[in-house]
Amino acid sequence: MDQPNSFSYNTIIRALSEDEPIESITFFTQMLCVEFVEINRFTFPSVLKACAVTARVEEGKQIHGLLVKFGFDTDPFVLTNLVRMYVMCGFMKSAHQLFGINSKSVRNESKQGGNVVLWNVMIDGYTKIGDLTYAQKLFERMPNRSVVSWNSMIAGYSQNGLFKEAMELFREMQTSNFLPNYVTLVSVLPAISRLGALELGKWVHLYAKKNKIEMDDELGSALIDMYSKCGSIDEAIKVFDTLPRKNLITWNAIIGGLALHGRANDALHYFSRMEEARVAPSGVTYIAVLTACSHAGLVEEGRFILNHMINVGLEPRVEHYGCMVDLLGRAGFLHEAEELILSMPFNPDDIIWKALLGACKMHGNIEMAQRVAARLMDLDPQDSGSYVALSNMYANVGKWEAVSKVRLKMQEMGIRKNPGCSWVELDGSIYEFLAEDDSHPKAREIHLMLEEISVQLKLMDYKPDTTQVFLNMDEEDKENALTLHSEKIAIAFGLIRTNPQTQLRIVKNLRICDDCHTWIKLISQIYKRKIIVRDRKRFHLFENGACSCMDYW
Repeated sequence: MDQPNSFSYNTIIRALSEDEPIESITFFTQMLCVEFVEINRFTFPSVLKACAVTARVEEGKQIHGLLVKFGFDTDPFVLTNLVRMYVMCGFMKSAHQLFGINSKSVRNESKQGGNVVLWNVMIDGYTKIGDLTYAQKLFERMPNRSVVSWNSMIAGYSQNGLFKEAMELFREMQTSNFLPNYVTLVSVLPAISRLGALELGKWVHLYAKKNKIEMDDELGSALIDMYSKCGSIDEAIKVFDTLPRKNLITWNAIIGGLALHGRANDALHYFSRMEEARVAPSGVTYIAVLTACSHAGLVEEGRFILNHMINVGLEPRVEHYGCMVDLLGRAGFLHEAEELILSMPFNPDDIIWKALLGACKMHGNIEMAQRVAARLMDLDPQDSGSYVALSNMYANVGKWEAVSKVRLKMQEMGIRKNPGCSWVELDGSIYEFLAEDDSHPKAREIHLMLEEISVQLKLMDYKPDTTQVFLNMDEEDKENALTLHSEKIAIAFGLIRTNPQTQLRIVKNLRICDDCHTWIKLISQIYKRKIIVRDRKRFHLFENGACSCMDYW
C-alpha cells in the first residue's frame, strides 16, 4: 500500500495476534514510528492479546504506559484487554488495581451492570491462582452475571477440588434462569464424577441430548469418565459406542474406565480395537491398560504391555513403572518389584514406594516394609501414609511397643492420619459420613440399623475381622470400632432411606478394608441389594454375596 492507514495497520496487528503474536507486537512498534498513522482504541486490544498469549508482561507494561498517554485507559474495551493481559501473565495485583479503578468509574457514571466481561476476566484470574474465596466475593458482588460468570466459578471450584461447591453452584445456576451451555457441562462433569453423583450426571447427559449440544471428544470423554466413576461402566460403553468420532482422548477414557472397574480383559480388548482403528496409544493409554492388569493380577499380560510400549518407541515414565510395581507387588513378586524400582533410569517418587509398601502390608513382609517406609519418610516426612502402614503391620503381629514408637513419632511431628470418609448419593443429594460419625440428624436411626444388621450377620456366622483394628484394646471394643467404619454408616443410612432392592452407590476416600469387604458382601445377600463402592483404588460391585473384584484388590 502506498499510504497505509490506521485501519490497515489494526487489521494486520489483529490477524498476527491470532497466529504470530510476536510478529504482532513487532508490527505494532513499526506502526508507532509511522508519523501520519494515528493509533486508536482498536489498536491496543489486539497487541495486548499478543502480549497475553506470549506472557510478554514487560512489553505489556510499556503498552499500558502508551495507552495512558493516548488517553485510552478509561475505555472499557481497551481496559478489559489490559486487565486480561495482566491476568494471563499472572500479575493479579496489577489487574486488581485496574479493576478497582474501573469499578469506581462505573459506579460514578451509574452504568447499568458495569463491564460484565471485565468482572468475568477477574473471576477467571482468581480461580486460576486458586483464590476461590475472593473469586466468590467478586461473583456475589457482580451487578449482572452472564453464563460465562457461572462457568468460570463452576470450573474454578472443580479444578481446585471443591467438587461439592461446583455442584451446588450448578444447581443454583439453573434456578437463576441461566441455561447451561457446552462449557458448563464440561466444567461440572468432573465434580459429578468425583462425588459419584450419578443422577445429576444422567441429567447432564439428557440435557445435552435435548438441547442438541455437540457431542465432541471433550464432552464425550467427560461423560464416559462420569459414568465410569459413578459406577455405570455399561453406560460409559454405550456413550463411547455412539460417539460420532473417536480419538485418543475418548479411547483413553473408556480403557481407563474399564480398568477402574477391574474389567481387565475388556480393557485389553478395547486396547486391541484402538490399534485396529489406527489410533496410536499414548503414555496415558498404557497407564490405563497396566492398571487394568494390576487389578486383575495379569502379570504376564502386564509385562507384555510394558514391552509393547517400549517397542512402539514410547519411553516408560515413572507412572508406568508404578503400575508395574503395583502389579508385581499385589501378585506377590515383592523382590522383583523392588529390583524394578532400583533399576529405573530415574529416581522413584513416593507413589511407587507406597505401591510397594502396600504390597508388603498385603503379604506381611515387615522386613521389606521397614526398608520401604524409611525411604518414604525421607521423601515426605509429613505424609501419614507410611507411618500408618508400618504401625498397622506391627499391630497385626502384636508388636505394640513398635506401634507406640511409630505413633509417638507421628505425634511429635504433628502428623495426623487421614480419617475414613464415605459419600452416598440419594435422590440427587450427596451425604457425607466420617468414621465413628454420630453427627448426622438421623444418627439414632443409623445406629439402630447397624444393630439390626449385626443380628442378621450373626445368623450368617459372620465374625468381625478384628485384625483390621490396629489398636491395643479388647475384642469387644475392636468389634465396635469396626462397626463404625464410614462406609458401613453410609450403607446403613442408605438402607433406611431407600426402598427395598434399591441400588446403593458409595464413594470412599481410602482403600476398603478386608472386614468391610466381607460385611458388604453379606449385606448384599441379606438385603438383596446391589451395592457399588468406589474406594481409592477401584470399583467393587457387591451382589448376592459376591464382589466383582473376586476378592483381589
